[in-house]
Amino acid sequence: MNAQIPNPTQSYAVSMLPAHKAEDLTNGGNLAHIELGDQLYTLRITRAGKLILTK
Repeated sequence: MNAQIPNPTQSYAVSMLPAHKAEDLTNGGNLAHIELGDQLYTLRITRAGKLILTK
């Protein structure tokens, strides 16, 4: 059996990423707008607790 050895650089990089709770982004609701450059996206939390990001 081949055991995978975790890449320490990779796990360190992931822990340095900013983390945000979806509920915080939506202020307790189910929708939030996210701007990227001049584009506006909508983040939606579904009834099933999944996330949908649309343009």
